[in-house]
Amino acid sequence: MKCIALIGYMCVGKTTIGKALSKRTGLRFYDLDWYIEHRFRRKIPEIFAEDGEEKFRIMEQNMLHEVAEFEDIVLSCGGGTPTWADNMEYLNATAQTFYMKAAPETILAHLAMARGNRPILAGKSPDELDAFVRKQLAEREAFYAKAQHTINVDILDSFEKINDVVEMIAAQLETTTA
Repeated sequence: MKCIALIGYMCVGKTTIGKALSKRTGLRFYDLDWYIEHRFRRKIPEIFAEDGEEKFRIMEQNMLHEVAEFEDIVLSCGGGTPTWADNMEYLNATAQTFYMKAAPETILAHLAMARGNRPILAGKSPDELDAFVRKQLAEREAFYAKAQHTINVDILDSFEKINDVVEMIAAQLETTTA
């Protein structure tokens, strides 16, 4: 089986869904950010701060090409991964791609709980954060929309709903591989 790649904005549940999908399908799970951090022995915020975004994106693209060639995996991509160079086209050529789509309000609610882990959001007021998320979503939507499948993940507030999303993905995989 090809790689199954989950894309979407930060805090939409790509890792949560990816781990549950991995368990459901018996496929190995990889988080691209985690993979990068372990390969280079540096945290993503550290890479951004020391090398800048462009060098990080080149590194990310190289690691994407490495990991997406693995077979029988579920891959959770960083929120900006599909927006760089030809990453989205590459993903569509090598994987079954799923856009984990959530409304700005959902993302903002999730970010409110995880802000300490996102240096790019540090110091932003609630209004600045709202404007930032909406602007980035608008800029990235054209890339995310290129995914082969779109799954609404606005309500992932229980294990049951997470499993419902996993079953939706599994059903779509069955129809595309049949």
